[in-house]
Amino acid sequence: MPDGNRQRRKFYGRRQGRRLRPGQQRALALHLDAFAIPGVDIDANPARTPLDLPGLFGSPRPVWLEIGFGSGEHLVHLAAENESAGMLGCDPYVNGVARLVGKLVGSGIGNVRVHPGDVRDLLDVLPDGSIERAFLLYPDPWPKRRHHGRRFVNPEFLEPLRRALAAGAEFRIATDIGDYARQSLEQVASLGGFTWLAEGPEDWRQPWPGWPSTRYEQKALRAGRTPHYLVFRKDPAGTGDRGWAAGKCSREELMRQRGRT
Repeated sequence: MPDGNRQRRKFYGRRQGRRLRPGQQRALALHLDAFAIPGVDIDANPARTPLDLPGLFGSPRPVWLEIGFGSGEHLVHLAAENESAGMLGCDPYVNGVARLVGKLVGSGIGNVRVHPGDVRDLLDVLPDGSIERAFLLYPDPWPKRRHHGRRFVNPEFLEPLRRALAAGAEFRIATDIGDYARQSLEQVASLGGFTWLAEGPEDWRQPWPGWPSTRYEQKALRAGRTPHYLVFRKDPAGTGDRGWAAGKCSREELMRQRGRT
């Protein structure tokens, strides 16, 4: 496990936008603790002891992770449609956390737990092979070239995610930024241990079954941007071929086809 005595990480991005409305402030003050994941913050768990996920959800069950849940509409949809699974959501943006908590309160949904902070701290304490499915949906694109190292699809984030994913688990990415799709394919391939599941252009042009279009996606479509949907499977051995030999299309083909979507 990571060293609990390491220096604190530098965080990029916003933690809060507009001032929260009084109702949002009350929702956080009264209800966030009921959905929070204990033992994630370094101060609360300096030894970085792995989380007890069966204890967190009250029973052993598949656990899914959404990294950067925005306003929470996708996470709430997942939880409602998959009541037998436990849902972990992580996002440092307090406005989005407030919206998610507002959606959960009174909904009857009880299988969601939230970390309102840096996903790296959560990945530190996830047990090896504990996550059956992970989602990265319309992440911050960091469009300037000098900021591409801040994107999630870099080894600093991908390596601990790979460790936490179970053999056969899926990692799903949706983005409307072609360069982000390119970097995702290159970095996941370089890391190794994954198979890209696309067999043809329609597999990255069309969302996976059960996808509820989010407000971020609708904004992208209104702006004329093209969504890309990438699905990777963690290889059973966890250290599979670094290329895409198991697939029937290449990242170069995606780049050629992207201009025709």
